[in-house]
Amino acid sequence: MTHQYLSGLVLEGRRVVVVGGGGVAQRRLPRLLESGARIDLISPSITPTIEGLLGNPSLSWIERGFQDGDLDGAWYVVVATDDASVNDRVSAEADERRIFCVRSDDRSQATAWTPASGQHDNVTIGVLGGGDHRKSAAVRDAILEGLRTGELAARDVDRRPGVYLVGGGPGDPDLITVRGRRLLAEADVVVADRLAPQPLLDELHPDVELFDAAKLPRGRAAQQEEINRILVERGRAGKVVVRLKGGDPYVFGRGFEEALACAEAGVPWTVVPGITSSISVPAVSGIPVTHRGVTHEFTVVSGHIPPSHPDSLVNWDALAQLHGTLVLLMAVENLPAIAERLIAAGRPANTPAAGIADGTLPGQRMVTSDLAGIAQAMKDDGVGAPAIVVIGNVVEVAALARATAGAAERGGGGGVERGGGGVG
Repeated sequence: MTHQYLSGLVLEGRRVVVVGGGGVAQRRLPRLLESGARIDLISPSITPTIEGLLGNPSLSWIERGFQDGDLDGAWYVVVATDDASVNDRVSAEADERRIFCVRSDDRSQATAWTPASGQHDNVTIGVLGGGDHRKSAAVRDAILEGLRTGELAARDVDRRPGVYLVGGGPGDPDLITVRGRRLLAEADVVVADRLAPQPLLDELHPDVELFDAAKLPRGRAAQQEEINRILVERGRAGKVVVRLKGGDPYVFGRGFEEALACAEAGVPWTVVPGITSSISVPAVSGIPVTHRGVTHEFTVVSGHIPPSHPDSLVNWDALAQLHGTLVLLMAVENLPAIAERLIAAGRPANTPAAGIADGTLPGQRMVTSDLAGIAQAMKDDGVGAPAIVVIGNVVEVAALARATAGAAERGGGGGVERGGGGVG
């Protein structure tokens, strides 16, 4: 059995030589570049992905095979060719020069092994599994998952007080970002929206202070001034405050209003972007908001104010002239007026449309129609707020894809499609 001594190499500014330009080198280069090393890649050819990395000034490509003397001044060597004789030459020269050398083809001939590694904040995890790569990767992944969810980290270690504006994604708790979930595990205070992933609140530590910041349509609603007050007050007290929102904090989420309130009060704040429902909900329903040859743009619009309202900031007439996809958020109540205005301004009445309720959640459902009929179709089928409305030919493309897939897979893009219009 070969025994290893696990150590962290400081390679910043030091020369590293990588011999070979295939898949192994492609996997190793990103981490080496992150280390700040000066990398010379020696290979007659490279993969397209590696070619894309050449814009990094720390990476140089020597477009030829390995030659004697190529290791001059090197601190570390990675051998990753599919020619055993070349690998033998490189590792022999490295051994003569007392340079640690990793070999992708025969670890028994190497003087260094690459651990299964990963990063969590400023902590790097490295696992050596005695030659069993799958075991090393599995252990690494388990450790990282524990750190990211907070299961392995004490909540009082390396926490940074302040306000974190966290996008929770479209609703499914698995669609929050890794950083967002980790911050919830570290939080002292959580201020949560109604559309934030509610199951995540059950995972909070028992001593977390939880505030309900729900805003119900035409119902009870937390006042923005009160939300701002809580964020500032708890932030000033040195707490880790997570403002958990649905979707992305800056997409119709008043996130920047809260950021400004923190900034004016001198409270440190950080935004943690989330997956916006305007893209993700159509996606899991089988609708791409863009598709080659169908649309060159998509536009996300808030429909919480009708087109005729004096406070409306939307140029609905201009939107009607676009050929791309329109995604409407918060538009269920005003959808009849919006559709009427778009048609009057030139958008064809038979433009395919879809309404999607409870996107990414177990009760997700979708109804399809055309622009003229989508509001009534959603009303007839009971598709109410919160719902996403998609208008454009991508809806028809999605319907054709489902039809082609056959009855057995119909609707498999996410949620149950229930009839309500002409393109379903």
